Amino acid sequence: MVSFRAASAEAMAALTDKLGGVAEASAAKVADDLFAAARTLRSEGALRRFVTDQSVAAPARAGLVGDVFAGKVDPAAAELLSAAVAARWTRSRDLPDALEQLGVVAAVRSVGAQAETLVDELFGVRQLVKQNSDLRNALSDPARSAADKSALLDTLLGGKVLPATVQLVRQSLSGSYRTVTAALEDYERTAADVHGESVATVHAARPLDERAQQRLNTALSRQYGRSVHLNVVVDPAVIGGLRVEIGHDVIDGTVSSRLDDARRKIAG
Repeated sequence: MVSFRAASAEAMAALTDKLGGVAEASAAKVADDLFAAARTLRSEGALRRFVTDQSVAAPARAGLVGDVFAGKVDPAAAELLSAAVAARWTRSRDLPDALEQLGVVAAVRSVGAQAETLVDELFGVRQLVKQNSDLRNALSDPARSAADKSALLDTLLGGKVLPATVQLVRQSLSGSYRTVTAALEDYERTAADVHGESVATVHAARPLDERAQQRLNTALSRQYGRSVHLNVVVDPAVIGGLRVEIGHDVIDGTVSSRLDDARRKIAG
């Protein structure tokens, strides 16, 4: 997830609390509106600088944003935008970053009890893009229009995943992250965090059965003090054992890692 410093972190926390009052039925529309506002503020530097300028009175900043987005966004999104521009931000670019992250949270809340499915589907799409160079190149090609890329996604995902998954995959094409896969990974973490979970990516030589996953989940949840959502990647290269990535931590208990250590010791 995007991390903010000082004033921006306080503003983001307050806006997230405010987003909690948005109804599940309208959350998807609010997410789209917040994503659109983030794109506008990123592309319109003069507007972004004005609405984050603390020397300008908050009502004036909110009034301008109200004029720009009048009749174009859901009332709940308009209220969030007004609150966002009235807040204090450490850097002007933190505002569109915050709006995008709020949009992701809104998209997650739009699925209600299907949050686990959403995290799984985002992971599945990320793996698909990561493992398919033709798809990855097509989605990152600056010569292809946004409409063309969206049409490609509709062909791949239409009717197969949650609408929120399609919504977030489309947002991952906005260019606000270094790569599409980086955006999807961050969205996964945000989706899990909304429901009080961390995400662990587990590399194993073969699929883990339900019992093995439960044991691992219990051990990780105990170690990290919160529930953990497991994403399992089958990778024969690990030979045996497991490699677990959770946050910035890596727990490597694979046979391949031990063999590499042995080779280095012999060579050294």
